[in-house]
Amino acid sequence: MASRGRCPECGSESLVEDAHYAQQQLVCASCGCVVSEGLLTTTYTEEEQLREVAYSQSTGQKEQLSRCLQRGIRRVQDLCKVLQLPAVFEETSVSYFQRALQHPSFHLVSLEKKELLGGCCVFVTCRQHNWPLTMGTICSLLYAKQELFAGVFLSLQKELGLSVPALSLADLVKTHLNSFRLFQHAADLPAPFVEDKEKMVSRTMQMVELASETWLVTGRHPIPIVTAAAFLAWQSLRPAARLACTLARFCKLAAIDLPPPAHLRLKELLEILLRMASQLAWLRVFDVDKKTVVKHIGDLLQHRIFLLKNAFCLEGEEEQGDATPGQGSSGQAPLGSPVQGPPPAQKGCPSEGSCRRAGGRRPLLPPCLLNPRKRLRTAALSASDAAITGDEPISDSEIEQYLRDPEEIRAFRRAKAWQ
Repeated sequence: MASRGRCPECGSESLVEDAHYAQQQLVCASCGCVVSEGLLTTTYTEEEQLREVAYSQSTGQKEQLSRCLQRGIRRVQDLCKVLQLPAVFEETSVSYFQRALQHPSFHLVSLEKKELLGGCCVFVTCRQHNWPLTMGTICSLLYAKQELFAGVFLSLQKELGLSVPALSLADLVKTHLNSFRLFQHAADLPAPFVEDKEKMVSRTMQMVELASETWLVTGRHPIPIVTAAAFLAWQSLRPAARLACTLARFCKLAAIDLPPPAHLRLKELLEILLRMASQLAWLRVFDVDKKTVVKHIGDLLQHRIFLLKNAFCLEGEEEQGDATPGQGSSGQAPLGSPVQGPPPAQKGCPSEGSCRRAGGRRPLLPPCLLNPRKRLRTAALSASDAAITGDEPISDSEIEQYLRDPEEIRAFRRAKAWQ
């Protein structure tokens, strides 16, 4: 025994010979480590060339997966089972994870980011197969911060060159409403608050489309908008029993978190609905406010395009204002304009004069332009910029690049017509 040496793993001298597949091997009796093994041939060609290889090389035993890869694959598989994804999704996610760990960019990242790689691979696979899965859902399953998860996701997409389509707003609405606890009777849920899922999804979709058409979605996080739209849709389906319910209580009954900006999105949606209600003929005799306008959401959504066109100054309406009968020097309001007088002109309105002539309608602009929160800080001018006085000549090729108000546009067109 002593002549055979010691085990390189545990240092034991208990080395015994073991015949494995008719090949003598020297094995440690304490830990089972194979100290030396016999040689064998693998193919007929190798036998002819008298080439011998070790048993471990012939069976690929040395090409075992690392612990990090094995743990990551199990995490990906468990995540797919929790989300109840099809088997092909699991295979694709595992292949993405293996490619990511083999990429040099992910060799030196932190352990926390490596653990998020599996979730990012599942997220990418779901997006590619048009499976509605939000980043917030997968972050809640992984107990991860969305900012860190988003960083790993963007790195994975860039390094592996993956094409990840964006989740449509319609899929996001359906996915978000699936987590609401308002579609089945429960002990702590009043009976008038239970709603049909299909009706609520359809009405919420219409409210989100209205928000998209009025600049309330652009540049905003979608979840607060969907939450506010779902609240108004839920109230409008049975307003008599639900008008007294607040947004906070609605989120508590639905067992969802209340996003902080949802109150602001709700206020903006109600302002849009009130302007639309002022254009509906049979609502002018009522005193419609932010509470009672919810009762008429069905009618407002049904005539959405007509009401938006009459309630706001849409693009291209300024040029038509001069040629439209009833908008000349007499000062008469067009058909469908509000009865009340025009409100004070808003600062920064590109068509102040046309808005006054149109009977008090304001332009359809993003809320950040109508109600700016912060004043922009002007940077110090450079020497070259300070030398510009504004009296420099403008070539004909550059004049089209400058922004002008509608009056200058019409004057410029008339000047070109006289030439």
